[in-house]
Amino acid sequence: MELYDVMRTTAAVRSFADEPVPPAVLHRILDNARFAPSGGNQQGWHVTIVKDPGLRRQLADLSAATWTRYLAESQAGYRAFNPLDRAPADIPVPADLPPHPMLSIIETVPEVLVVTVDLRTLAVMDRDLEHFSIIGGASIYPFVHNLLLAARNEGLGGVLTTYLAASEPAAGPLIGLPEGHAIVAMIAMGTPEHQPTRLKRRPVSAFASIDRVDGEPFTVEG
Repeated sequence: MELYDVMRTTAAVRSFADEPVPPAVLHRILDNARFAPSGGNQQGWHVTIVKDPGLRRQLADLSAATWTRYLAESQAGYRAFNPLDRAPADIPVPADLPPHPMLSIIETVPEVLVVTVDLRTLAVMDRDLEHFSIIGGASIYPFVHNLLLAARNEGLGGVLTTYLAASEPAAGPLIGLPEGHAIVAMIAMGTPEHQPTRLKRRPVSAFASIDRVDGEPFTVEG
């Protein structure tokens, strides 16, 4: 596919056809994704390809607990898991919340990848600021997105989930997570049942401005 077509059509895919991903295709995806940038070119990522159905179910159940909390906070009017406007810790979690469509079928997803990072490879420039840190992600999430772009280029689809990170103390031992490493994402991947081709995003003028954050919107006439 053309690069811009891949970028414009890489959607979050949560339901998959009953088709395996050939090992050579998965290897090609990983082989191309590894050229993602990282701070100091440290390449601190690791990918665990989860095949065991029982392990998948354990990881999905841990993720699902965070998913239901996410829904509960959203229904209560909060931006779920926002670090600035935190929902109360005792917010009720309704028992009838819908299951996550991918987590509920985790055993049959063609490929499940858990991405982790060696924290010692990260240069975190905002570590001493008062707000929560985000800079460390610059050395790992480009690789994660490369996985999704490469999958789309192969005619596959996937979805990036981060729910598992909230249960790292319980999930880490299940995958043999070394000390000093962290869970970054769990990705489902396979042939989409329905591949979206038109994604909705804000126009450039809504997020790009001249000289200042509150400056004149950047536009091109014509």
